Amino acid sequence: MTILVTGAAGFIGHNLCLALLLRGERVVGVDSLNDYYDPALKRARLERLASFERFRFAQLDMAEEGALERAVSPDEITHIVNLAAQAGVRYSIDNPRAYVRSNLDGYVNVLEFARASKNLKHLVYASSSSVYGDRDGGPFRESDPVTKPVSLYSATKISGEILSQSYAHLYGIPMTGLRFFTVYGAWGRPDMAYWMFTEKILKGETIDIYAAGEMSRDFTYIDDVITALGRIVDTPPVTDIPHAVYNLGNSTPTPLMDLVHAVEKACGRTAKKNFMAKQMGDVSKTFADISKAQAAFNYTPKTTIEQGIPVFVDWYRDFYNI
Repeated sequence: MTILVTGAAGFIGHNLCLALLLRGERVVGVDSLNDYYDPALKRARLERLASFERFRFAQLDMAEEGALERAVSPDEITHIVNLAAQAGVRYSIDNPRAYVRSNLDGYVNVLEFARASKNLKHLVYASSSSVYGDRDGGPFRESDPVTKPVSLYSATKISGEILSQSYAHLYGIPMTGLRFFTVYGAWGRPDMAYWMFTEKILKGETIDIYAAGEMSRDFTYIDDVITALGRIVDTPPVTDIPHAVYNLGNSTPTPLMDLVHAVEKACGRTAKKNFMAKQMGDVSKTFADISKAQAAFNYTPKTTIEQGIPVFVDWYRDFYNI
C-alpha cells in the first residue's frame, strides 16, 4: 500500500500516519500547516514521523487547484484518508469562507485526485457527529436524517458526504465516511474544551463553562479511533454504489461537568469556574450508535474519560515542561 493522508500534521492524521508506518506501509502526508492553532504543535507531530524512511511530507493548500497533483502522482496512491479540514464549530461563525475553502473546495480537489488515480482501492474521509444537529434522545444512528445543521461546519460535513455519494455513484470510487464523535487524547487540539480546561487549571486561571447543565459529549479516545481506522482503510465497501458511512464514538455521553471534574482530578487542582450561556452553533448532546461499525470492523472502544483524561494531562505536562 501507498497511503495518502491529508491533514497529516493534525491530531488524528499524525496518529494515523504513525500507526500505518509502524505496520510497514508507505505513507505520503500533506498538510497546509495553517495557523488556526499553533503550527509549532503541528511541526512537533511531524517530527515524530520524520524518522521513517517510508514517510514523505509535502506542505500544500489542497484548496488550490492542482496543488495535490504537483506534489503527488495519483497513480502511486492505492489508498487515501482525507482528514484535512478546517475544524471547529465556533470558529465557523466568524470565518465561514475558511470552511468553504477547506472543507468543500479542498475536498472536491481530493475527489478529483482520486478520480485520476488508476490504482486507488479506497478513499476514507472524515465526517463529523455535528451532522446530526441539535437533538435530544439517542443514540444517533447513521440512518437518521441529517438535514438540520446548526453550524456552517456541520453543513460542510453533510455536503462532503453528499459529494462522496455522488462520486461513488458516478465513478465507482469506493469510499467510507467516518462521523467522529469528539476525539480526544495526547497530541490533541488546543481549541477543544479538555485542552483549554487543562491549560487554564494548571495556570490557575478561570475556565469558561458553557451551558453546564445541558451539555454532554460522546468523548472518544484517540487510540480507539486509530485502531478502528487501520481496519477501515483495509476494508472498502463492495455495494453497488460503493459508499458507506459509520459512527466512530464511544456510545457513552459524558456530561460537561463530569469532564471538568476529570480534568480537575488529573491536574490535582480545583478549577475557578465562570458559568456562561450556550454558544451559537453548539449542540446540547452527542451520542453515537456504534453497532454498525462493531459489526463491520469489530470496533470496540475501551477507554473511559476517567482513563483517557489523565493520559492527556500527563502528556500536556511533559510536552510543555510543567
